Amino acid sequence: MKAEKRTMILTTLVCLLPLITGALVYNKLPESVPVHFDFNGEPNGWAGRAVAAFGLPSLMLAINLFLPFALNADPKRQNMSEALKNVVIWTIPVLSVICSGATLAKGLGYDVKIEVILPVFMGLLFVIIGNYLPKTKQSYTMGIKLPWTLNSEENWNRTHRLAGFLWVVGGLIFIAMSFIGWTLPVFLIVLAVMTLVPIGYSYMLYKKGI
Repeated sequence: MKAEKRTMILTTLVCLLPLITGALVYNKLPESVPVHFDFNGEPNGWAGRAVAAFGLPSLMLAINLFLPFALNADPKRQNMSEALKNVVIWTIPVLSVICSGATLAKGLGYDVKIEVILPVFMGLLFVIIGNYLPKTKQSYTMGIKLPWTLNSEENWNRTHRLAGFLWVVGGLIFIAMSFIGWTLPVFLIVLAVMTLVPIGYSYMLYKKGI
Protein backbone atom coordinates (compact mmCIF):
# COMPACT_ATOMS: atom_id res chain seq x y z
CA MET A 1 0.00 0.00 0.00
CA LYS A 2 2.86 2.38 0.81
CA ALA A 3 4.37 1.70 -2.62
CA GLU A 4 1.03 2.46 -4.30
CA LYS A 5 0.70 5.75 -2.42
CA ARG A 6 4.25 6.71 -3.31
CA THR A 7 3.60 5.92 -6.98
CA MET A 8 0.37 7.94 -6.88
CA ILE A 9 2.22 10.95 -5.45
CA LEU A 10 5.01 10.70 -8.03
CA THR A 11 2.69 10.29 -11.03
CA THR A 12 0.53 13.18 -9.80
CA LEU A 13 3.58 15.42 -9.50
CA VAL A 14 4.61 14.52 -13.05
CA CYS A 15 1.07 15.26 -14.28
CA LEU A 16 1.28 18.68 -12.61
CA LEU A 17 4.46 19.63 -14.50
CA PRO A 18 2.64 20.50 -17.77
CA LEU A 19 0.15 22.61 -15.81
CA ILE A 20 2.99 24.55 -14.21
CA THR A 21 4.73 24.94 -17.56
CA GLY A 22 1.48 26.08 -19.16
CA ALA A 23 1.03 28.74 -16.50
CA LEU A 24 4.62 29.98 -16.97
CA VAL A 25 4.33 30.40 -20.76
CA TYR A 26 0.61 31.27 -20.90
CA ASN A 27 1.12 34.96 -21.73
CA LYS A 28 3.56 34.06 -24.52
CA LEU A 29 1.09 31.78 -26.31
CA PRO A 30 -1.00 33.07 -29.23
CA GLU A 31 -4.76 33.30 -28.80
CA SER A 32 -5.19 30.23 -31.02
CA VAL A 33 -2.84 27.26 -30.52
CA PRO A 34 -2.56 24.16 -32.75
CA VAL A 35 -3.65 21.12 -30.72
CA HIS A 36 -4.23 18.48 -33.40
CA PHE A 37 -1.92 17.39 -36.21
CA ASP A 38 -2.03 15.15 -39.28
CA PHE A 39 0.40 12.35 -40.15
CA ASN A 40 2.86 14.89 -41.55
CA GLY A 41 2.84 16.98 -38.39
CA GLU A 42 0.78 19.74 -39.98
CA PRO A 43 -1.79 21.34 -37.64
CA ASN A 44 -5.41 20.65 -38.52
CA GLY A 45 -7.09 21.64 -35.28
CA TRP A 46 -6.77 24.69 -33.02
CA ALA A 47 -7.96 25.73 -29.56
CA GLY A 48 -7.76 28.76 -27.31
CA ARG A 49 -4.56 29.10 -25.31
CA ALA A 50 -6.32 28.28 -22.03
CA VAL A 51 -7.43 24.92 -23.43
CA ALA A 52 -4.00 24.29 -24.94
CA ALA A 53 -2.18 25.14 -21.72
CA PHE A 54 -4.48 23.50 -19.17
CA GLY A 55 -7.06 21.31 -20.93
CA LEU A 56 -5.08 18.15 -21.75
CA PRO A 57 -2.93 18.19 -18.57
CA SER A 58 -6.07 18.55 -16.43
CA LEU A 59 -7.71 15.61 -18.22
CA MET A 60 -4.59 13.48 -17.81
CA LEU A 61 -4.39 14.41 -14.13
CA ALA A 62 -8.01 13.32 -13.63
CA ILE A 63 -7.34 9.99 -15.38
CA ASN A 64 -4.20 9.50 -13.31
CA LEU A 65 -6.12 10.00 -10.07
CA PHE A 66 -8.94 7.66 -11.15
CA LEU A 67 -6.83 4.84 -12.62
CA PRO A 68 -5.60 3.22 -9.37
CA PHE A 69 -9.18 2.93 -8.12
CA ALA A 70 -10.23 1.24 -11.38
CA LEU A 71 -7.32 -1.21 -11.18
CA ASN A 72 -7.96 -2.05 -7.53
CA ALA A 73 -11.65 -2.67 -8.25
CA ASP A 74 -10.77 -5.62 -10.51
CA PRO A 75 -11.94 -8.89 -8.84
CA LYS A 76 -8.88 -10.60 -10.32
CA ARG A 77 -6.44 -7.85 -9.35
CA GLN A 78 -4.18 -10.42 -7.64
CA ASN A 79 -3.42 -11.79 -11.12
CA MET A 80 -2.13 -8.48 -12.46
CA SER A 81 1.49 -8.26 -13.46
CA GLU A 82 3.03 -5.58 -11.26
CA ALA A 83 5.40 -4.63 -14.06
CA LEU A 84 2.60 -4.20 -16.60
CA LYS A 85 0.51 -2.37 -14.00
CA ASN A 86 3.33 0.13 -13.50
CA VAL A 87 3.65 0.56 -17.28
CA VAL A 88 -0.06 1.42 -17.48
CA ILE A 89 0.08 3.77 -14.49
CA TRP A 90 3.14 5.66 -15.75
CA THR A 91 1.90 5.91 -19.34
CA ILE A 92 -0.59 8.67 -18.43
CA PRO A 93 1.85 11.15 -16.83
CA VAL A 94 4.56 10.52 -19.43
CA LEU A 95 2.06 10.98 -22.26
CA SER A 96 0.81 14.15 -20.61
CA VAL A 97 4.32 15.61 -20.48
CA ILE A 98 5.07 14.66 -24.10
CA CYS A 99 1.77 15.83 -25.62
CA SER A 100 1.49 19.01 -23.57
CA GLY A 101 5.14 19.86 -24.06
CA ALA A 102 4.89 19.40 -27.83
CA THR A 103 1.67 21.43 -28.00
CA LEU A 104 3.12 24.32 -26.01
CA ALA A 105 6.34 24.25 -28.02
CA LYS A 106 4.34 24.37 -31.28
CA GLY A 107 2.32 27.25 -29.90
CA LEU A 108 5.51 29.13 -29.08
CA GLY A 109 6.77 28.65 -32.61
CA TYR A 110 9.33 25.88 -32.11
CA ASP A 111 9.77 23.28 -34.86
CA VAL A 112 8.81 20.16 -32.93
CA LYS A 113 8.65 16.91 -34.90
CA ILE A 114 5.42 15.78 -33.30
CA GLU A 115 4.82 13.38 -36.21
CA VAL A 116 7.94 11.52 -35.05
CA ILE A 117 7.76 11.93 -31.27
CA LEU A 118 4.25 10.54 -30.68
CA PRO A 119 4.49 7.47 -32.97
CA VAL A 120 7.89 6.58 -31.49
CA PHE A 121 6.41 6.81 -28.01
CA MET A 122 3.44 4.68 -29.06
CA GLY A 123 5.75 2.17 -30.73
CA LEU A 124 7.92 1.84 -27.63
CA LEU A 125 4.80 1.44 -25.51
CA PHE A 126 3.49 -1.33 -27.78
CA VAL A 127 6.86 -3.12 -27.65
CA ILE A 128 6.98 -2.94 -23.85
CA ILE A 129 3.37 -4.08 -23.40
CA GLY A 130 3.85 -6.80 -26.01
CA ASN A 131 6.73 -8.22 -24.00
CA TYR A 132 4.53 -8.49 -20.92
CA LEU A 133 1.30 -9.72 -22.54
CA PRO A 134 2.35 -13.42 -22.71
CA LYS A 135 3.06 -13.30 -18.96
CA THR A 136 -0.25 -11.63 -18.08
CA LYS A 137 -2.77 -13.72 -16.16
CA GLN A 138 -6.54 -13.48 -16.48
CA SER A 139 -7.85 -10.08 -15.43
CA TYR A 140 -10.89 -7.90 -16.06
CA THR A 141 -8.69 -4.81 -16.43
CA MET A 142 -5.54 -5.78 -18.33
CA GLY A 143 -5.27 -7.89 -21.43
CA ILE A 144 -7.63 -9.10 -24.15
CA LYS A 145 -10.83 -9.38 -22.16
CA LEU A 146 -13.26 -11.56 -24.09
CA PRO A 147 -15.88 -13.99 -22.72
CA TRP A 148 -13.89 -16.98 -23.94
CA THR A 149 -10.49 -15.72 -22.75
CA LEU A 150 -11.91 -15.01 -19.30
CA ASN A 151 -13.58 -18.43 -19.14
CA SER A 152 -10.57 -20.45 -20.31
CA GLU A 153 -7.05 -20.01 -18.98
CA GLU A 154 -5.63 -21.93 -21.95
CA ASN A 155 -7.45 -19.66 -24.39
CA TRP A 156 -6.20 -16.61 -22.50
CA ASN A 157 -2.59 -17.81 -22.51
CA ARG A 158 -2.50 -18.75 -26.20
CA THR A 159 -4.23 -15.55 -27.26
CA HIS A 160 -1.83 -13.40 -25.28
CA ARG A 161 1.24 -15.19 -26.63
CA LEU A 162 0.12 -14.33 -30.16
CA ALA A 163 -0.94 -10.81 -29.17
CA GLY A 164 2.40 -10.18 -27.47
CA PHE A 165 4.29 -11.10 -30.64
CA LEU A 166 2.03 -8.96 -32.83
CA TRP A 167 2.27 -5.97 -30.49
CA VAL A 168 6.07 -6.10 -30.47
CA VAL A 169 6.18 -6.30 -34.27
CA GLY A 170 3.52 -3.58 -34.56
CA GLY A 171 5.46 -1.35 -32.18
CA LEU A 172 8.65 -1.76 -34.20
CA ILE A 173 6.72 -0.87 -37.38
CA PHE A 174 5.37 2.24 -35.63
CA ILE A 175 8.90 3.32 -34.74
CA ALA A 176 10.23 2.64 -38.24
CA MET A 177 7.34 4.40 -39.97
CA SER A 178 7.85 7.45 -37.75
CA PHE A 179 11.06 8.15 -39.64
CA ILE A 180 10.01 6.83 -43.06
CA GLY A 181 6.63 8.53 -43.18
CA TRP A 182 3.11 7.45 -42.31
CA THR A 183 0.07 6.91 -44.49
CA LEU A 184 -3.42 6.36 -43.13
CA PRO A 185 -3.89 2.91 -44.76
CA VAL A 186 -0.64 1.58 -43.23
CA PHE A 187 -1.59 2.97 -39.83
CA LEU A 188 -5.03 1.34 -39.95
CA ILE A 189 -3.69 -2.00 -41.21
CA VAL A 190 -1.10 -2.22 -38.42
CA LEU A 191 -3.69 -1.40 -35.74
CA ALA A 192 -6.19 -3.85 -37.27
CA VAL A 193 -3.66 -6.70 -37.24
CA MET A 194 -2.66 -5.94 -33.65
CA THR A 195 -6.26 -5.94 -32.40
CA LEU A 196 -8.39 -8.07 -34.70
CA VAL A 197 -6.04 -11.02 -35.32
CA PRO A 198 -5.76 -11.95 -31.60
CA ILE A 199 -9.54 -11.61 -31.22
CA GLY A 200 -10.16 -13.84 -34.26
CA TYR A 201 -7.58 -16.36 -33.05
CA SER A 202 -9.16 -16.43 -29.60
CA TYR A 203 -12.60 -17.05 -31.09
CA MET A 204 -11.21 -19.85 -33.26
CA LEU A 205 -9.79 -21.51 -30.15
CA TYR A 206 -13.16 -21.11 -28.43
CA LYS A 207 -14.94 -22.83 -31.32
CA LYS A 208 -12.46 -25.71 -30.96
CA GLY A 209 -13.42 -26.03 -27.30
CA ILE A 210 -10.28 -24.40 -25.91
